[in-house]
Amino acid sequence: MRRAAAVWLASVWLAGALAAQQRGEAVPDAFTMADVLSAPLPSQLVAASDGERIAWIGYEEGRRNVWVAQAPAWAARRLTRYAADDGQELTDLRFTEDGAWLLFTRGGNSGGNSERTRPANPTSDPRGQQQAVWVVPFRGGVARRLGAGRGPEPSPAGDRVVWLFNDTLYVAPLRIAAAPRPLIRLRGQTAGPQWSPDGTQLAFVSRRGDHAFIGVLDIARTTVRWMAPSTRRDDLPRWAPDGARLAFIRRPGGLYPRGPRPPSGANPAPPPYTIMVASVATGEAQVVYRSPTGPNGNFPGTASAWGLMWVGGDRLVFANEQGGWLGLSSISVSGGEAVRLTPTGCEIHDGPVALSGDSIYYGANCGDIDRRHLFRVAATGGAPEQLTSGAGIEWTPRPVTGGVALLRSDAVRPAAPAFLPAEADSGAPRPVHLDGWPGPVRFPIDQIIEPAQVIVRAADSTPIHLQVFAPESAGPAVRRPAVLFFHGGPSRQMLLGWNYGGYYHNAYAFNQYLVSRGFVVVAVNYRGGIGYGRAFREAPRRGRFGASEYQDVLAAAAYLRSRPDVDSARIGLWGGSYGGYLTALGLARNSDLFAAGFDLHGVHDYAEEVGMTTAWGVSDSAVALARRASPIGDVERWRSPVLLVQGDDDRNVEFQQTTDLARRLELRGVEFEELVLPDEVHSFLRHESWLRVYEAGARYFITKLRGR
Repeated sequence: MRRAAAVWLASVWLAGALAAQQRGEAVPDAFTMADVLSAPLPSQLVAASDGERIAWIGYEEGRRNVWVAQAPAWAARRLTRYAADDGQELTDLRFTEDGAWLLFTRGGNSGGNSERTRPANPTSDPRGQQQAVWVVPFRGGVARRLGAGRGPEPSPAGDRVVWLFNDTLYVAPLRIAAAPRPLIRLRGQTAGPQWSPDGTQLAFVSRRGDHAFIGVLDIARTTVRWMAPSTRRDDLPRWAPDGARLAFIRRPGGLYPRGPRPPSGANPAPPPYTIMVASVATGEAQVVYRSPTGPNGNFPGTASAWGLMWVGGDRLVFANEQGGWLGLSSISVSGGEAVRLTPTGCEIHDGPVALSGDSIYYGANCGDIDRRHLFRVAATGGAPEQLTSGAGIEWTPRPVTGGVALLRSDAVRPAAPAFLPAEADSGAPRPVHLDGWPGPVRFPIDQIIEPAQVIVRAADSTPIHLQVFAPESAGPAVRRPAVLFFHGGPSRQMLLGWNYGGYYHNAYAFNQYLVSRGFVVVAVNYRGGIGYGRAFREAPRRGRFGASEYQDVLAAAAYLRSRPDVDSARIGLWGGSYGGYLTALGLARNSDLFAAGFDLHGVHDYAEEVGMTTAWGVSDSAVALARRASPIGDVERWRSPVLLVQGDDDRNVEFQQTTDLARRLELRGVEFEELVLPDEVHSFLRHESWLRVYEAGARYFITKLRGR
């Protein structure tokens, strides 16, 4: 089957190449989609507490394994031996305190909006799949299954581990085989377990719909004490080093007893939050920080585990958006003024922040807004120190013995684990890739195009950052087909190089493939994305409130039409999720500008996707506005052909978003093709699925745009 598809793709490429040559377009030597998707991808870098060992998850064409390295050589070594492209994710990687063991979750629910408890089964295995917690010794050996569930947290002594399964917290011994036993079975959703420093207690979150509590379980007494329970939503419990106090974030509770909160209008003011510190012995809590009111006063939604950290004995570091940019501040637990640690005008990376003593290591786009570099700052304040710079992209800093472990890519070379020494023989230290990490044997490194940064202005003067991929010029008389790409999210950002996320690593590879086939490709960082400040991310009238980001689609299209090497009659669109929404919106509103589209699991009817209903007090006008801002609002004007792609076990975007659009297009006689992946999820779990989808997308664009 794969060979037949490859032969078909090759025949389509040959036909398109002949047509391109007849128009004078240069067609470079071919590399395959499999070649450009063959590079291994590291993620989830963690370090042992003593800084002597690191571990990460390696992805090699669908094969996921735990990898490790150790000081002083820092040579990469594969620890587990999973050999199949079976779609079973590895997540929640954790070291025990002594660094002797690694815990991880295998299998996943793989979705953010629904189906929390049913594991994904992308191979359609009739036996089903199960998400489970595993442990493996760092020195090597066979991984051992501990039990069904996810999110392992080892005790400080390394003798026990807790994890969650169907909202119940389980515990089991780590070093010997024994059946797990339930530890917490309470009403609501139990989440975020955190061991006390002495291992005798567990803090956790109990989410109960319109409110949430912080609880502390005394393990020996099997009793729970609630920390200042209220009508609000509490989250992110963090122990003080002395184990006597607990810090947490407190936000307002829900306005409705159940169901989604109906929108009250475009971009309502964000709710304020407080940082609380509670006495574990009494449960009484006091406010140590209260966010200001106004648009920058909410707790950042992109901050997760790193949103609140206890540093030393008396200082809290937390994420905020004061000044309109996502950054870090700190405050004494006794109160006083908060100190901004990171500058405005740039944002910290939406990923891990590491601590070493009183120093904080983080990634940010300061001074290089379309890349990421590493920085260090003291928890008490002062000027941050920049650790990396240049044309590379660096993320996930982990302070270790002799320097910093990190992940790194650039415009040409995909991501790899690296080590930044604390000192260099001459000049500033530079990251060095780890020996032992597999090189991409088939990867066409000599044919990868470095994108150019271009900034255009939308009709309302909003600056929009583009990454432009263009083949070498074939002469002034040659006009090429072109494609606009839109990321998903929308809280994402495409960079001037290989992306840190697997989904957008693959998208970057697909864009490179299109360039190799003679297309000009432009990746659009439209409003709603991260990296450019809160005002850009929370721009008025986005999405269902009016689709204001469509101005950015038109601005990027105008840029393409202005290029002398682009044939304005052969411009296509592609994107996934929110990018699929913008792809479909462009085809619906402007089939006169866009000749074809490749729509991956896009949203097509916003009112249905977010569950807007007058039963919850949503006005008819709000529902009508959401539909006008959706592709179905202009489906009567849709004329251009489209390829629709979705996995039918998508847990982020309802599959009916695609079935509904397909039926509407069919009734109107609009040409479309479809590719449905049974039992695949939103971000496809199998490498084979990515390869199949991208080969279909390339074939579609070659046929519809280059073959014209």
